[in-house]
Amino acid sequence: MAHASPALGSSEPSPPIPESLRLRELSLDEFRRLEESQSPLYNRDLAPVPLSERTWTTYNFAALWISMAHCIPTYMLASGLIGAGMTWWQALLTILLGNTIVLLPILLNSHPGTAYGIPFPVLLRASFGTVGANLPAIMRALVACGWFGINAWIGGAVLHTFFTACYSGWPTLLGATAIDGYLPSQWLSFLLFWLLNLYVIYRGMDLVRRVENFAAPFVLVMAAVLLIWAVNKANGFGPIFQDRSDAGGTAHLSSRQFWAFFPVALTGMIGFWATLSLNMPDFTRYAQNQRAQMIGQSVALPTTMFGFSAMAVVITSATQVIFGRAIWQPEVLIGELKHPLWVGLSALTLVIATLAVNIAANVVSPANDFANAWPRVISFRRGAFITGLLGILCMPWKLIEDPRKYLEGWLVPYSGGLGSIGAVMIVDYWLIRKRKLSLLDLYLPDGSYRYQAGWNWKAVVATLAGCFLAWGGLVIPTLRPLFDYAWFVGFMVSGAVYFALMQGEREPSALRPQAA
Repeated sequence: MAHASPALGSSEPSPPIPESLRLRELSLDEFRRLEESQSPLYNRDLAPVPLSERTWTTYNFAALWISMAHCIPTYMLASGLIGAGMTWWQALLTILLGNTIVLLPILLNSHPGTAYGIPFPVLLRASFGTVGANLPAIMRALVACGWFGINAWIGGAVLHTFFTACYSGWPTLLGATAIDGYLPSQWLSFLLFWLLNLYVIYRGMDLVRRVENFAAPFVLVMAAVLLIWAVNKANGFGPIFQDRSDAGGTAHLSSRQFWAFFPVALTGMIGFWATLSLNMPDFTRYAQNQRAQMIGQSVALPTTMFGFSAMAVVITSATQVIFGRAIWQPEVLIGELKHPLWVGLSALTLVIATLAVNIAANVVSPANDFANAWPRVISFRRGAFITGLLGILCMPWKLIEDPRKYLEGWLVPYSGGLGSIGAVMIVDYWLIRKRKLSLLDLYLPDGSYRYQAGWNWKAVVATLAGCFLAWGGLVIPTLRPLFDYAWFVGFMVSGAVYFALMQGEREPSALRPQAA
């Protein structure tokens, strides 16, 4: 992902830079200054993307979200609400509302990426300081590593199903002695899928874009085929949406139970994409313009999540009719199709979907975050490899052993921390700085974002305040009701505290010119 400097010696005059983009691209002299200064805050992977290399269109961003939404965790998120007792319409309404809400911080944090061509960890320097930016960046990176491991393990399970459909002897190919509960061939499938992720990201962002563009329409078609099969096999929608609690199905929540569970479910929906609400600049830095990224994301995210979730709800409900039990794990469901051709095609679809979302959502951001912490030592590719290693060390097979903890034990807790970080970023860029950043100073250790020894302690205090109230309910009983609203609490508290603290200075120190 190296970014070339502007060309020298061109015989034709360069076209004038539009007023809206002036001062938002480093000049050739500034590039040279950074290269020669050996600044610890700069490397080619973190450098602003030149205007000439910002080529992502509306379709690229729509395809990005379509492919990211069409993944097994999304499927499990929707089917898990059915398993918890929600009706089909309650589950879909919760999903639509959650994704509409999270779209707002996604778009607000996407703007500076497109305006200045900078990635998420570099943007953090404006609010947290050149050194302090590593704190929220690493917090985001660790969550992504957990997600990378979870998706890699699920992708490996699907790959195992695919190999089994192709060759019936695959499960016992390496022996029948289980290792920590899983066959050696299952561990091999996991390793192969893990390596496939690293290979694609190693080839660079252009290959990522091609994978996303291919995965989006392919997954849509195959999901529609599976939906048609499920509805036909269940003899129509009538039996699917029938209350089957009397026949051994999941009993629906009462009105009181629903409203007690709804805040947790809604927070989980927002938490699902709270990660991307922070690091979308990693992608929007490649956008042709603001219109391309805004329209692409606004159209694709809520509609795709709703549409794919609806498919998951229908298919999961249909399994209760077809098999007599609700099968909410898609990798288990495709194994029930029996016919090798259908199993193989379905498994291939899930492998492509999981690969696409894992790279886009769980590798790009932590790779940039680790590179930001040690720019002169860790490149983007090295950061991706570190992400892969930590993804294994988190033991994802343990994280998903109990699917009931998927929502309350994973999505809700981390959403409080990420919501706190996102609020500080948004308030700083939109309300404190009025969208004006000093691009060069973001890469200088003694520039205008140095604050106090590289730390803006006001941002840290605001973030910790939001985290405390969002997570306090885990240990303080009186705060327990706040935990169900972890993202909302973290976002509102941190945003308000940061805005109040930054008003203490008539002219914030990071906005005053300083000698570099």
